[in-house]
Amino acid sequence: MPLGARMIEVPFIPGDGIGPEIMDSARRVVDAALLKTCDNGPSILWRELAAGESSFKSGGEWLPKETVTSIARAGVALKGPLTTPVGGGVRSLNVALRQMLDLYASVRPLRHFEGVPSPVKCPSKVDMVIFRENTEDVYKGLEWRHGSEEARLVRDFLRDTFGVELTDDTGIGLKPMSERASKRLVRAAIRYAVARERNVVTLVHKGNIMKFTEGAFRDWGYEVALKEFPDTTCLGPGSDGLVPRDKVLINDRIADNMFQQILTRPSEYSVLAAPNLNGDYLADACAAQVGGLGFAPGMNMGDGVAVFEPVHGTAPKYAGKDVANPCAIILSSAMMLQHLGLGQAAGKIVAAVERTLGEGILTRDVAPSVDASRSVGTRRLAEEVVLRL
Repeated sequence: MPLGARMIEVPFIPGDGIGPEIMDSARRVVDAALLKTCDNGPSILWRELAAGESSFKSGGEWLPKETVTSIARAGVALKGPLTTPVGGGVRSLNVALRQMLDLYASVRPLRHFEGVPSPVKCPSKVDMVIFRENTEDVYKGLEWRHGSEEARLVRDFLRDTFGVELTDDTGIGLKPMSERASKRLVRAAIRYAVARERNVVTLVHKGNIMKFTEGAFRDWGYEVALKEFPDTTCLGPGSDGLVPRDKVLINDRIADNMFQQILTRPSEYSVLAAPNLNGDYLADACAAQVGGLGFAPGMNMGDGVAVFEPVHGTAPKYAGKDVANPCAIILSSAMMLQHLGLGQAAGKIVAAVERTLGEGILTRDVAPSVDASRSVGTRRLAEEVVLRL
């Protein structure tokens, strides 16, 4: 490290399954990008944290308190995929971490890289960033099993108080959506669009049916735009029929129609803001169009803390075989650098990934549909990215 260069401490969770392999690739790419950015630039001081199956099997906890505390203190972390315990305990380690740190916005930029096979004709038209609310809706986990005493009590309350009749074999779930959580999600989406010069923020909801939750999300979103961003947003074209170039258009779409729109008219959309379940479906649907979850980076963002991670699973059957696609976590690490104010290094990583994939250098999960002879392993793909920084 050059004399006088500063160190940035970044906690990281290797993850389970293929996690340690792809995490190693991402760290190597980040270190190389920072080294090549400038002579006196910062360096990352990586600090490994325990979580997941590996932590539990070594006699620890699935999600140690020290891990959560360390991330909160650092304000940033890079995370590999984690196994979710089966048969009780934490419903999802990922959800638990997001709720403990109040990481209320899942941010997933989705675009196509030339050279990556896609099931659609024009994947390059997909260039969207999805802001998904991360703490409410189905992620609240409020449900009661059919036949349970809890379900009976809820049924009795609904019948006696509101005249709602449910059969005895009904499982019950609640879908809470608050003004506070909805507004801060939309606020983050609009700020992002303004800062990145993205011209449309679309509120995605099922408000035609769920009027007081999804419909309220839509109304609260428009309220944020009107009251907090009057100078940078508009709700429609001007008198000349055009949206001003210096304004971000705020519109909305019914969720089921939005699924059709991302297939038939993807170029009309830029930033989507959605409640939890809608955002989950939409992000995966967009990822499928650009080549799959292996190319889908992600950030879970709160006020003062952000955790960056790929959105795919642990793929345990491929663990240790040097075949996993590391692109999602490498691109997530680029998002992390951008967040840390290291935009030049972040841009180098994205451009290097673009060149690598554009030359047909792909991992085995992608290459068979193109040219199996060009397939490389996890480590080799990372090396190829480093060579193109």
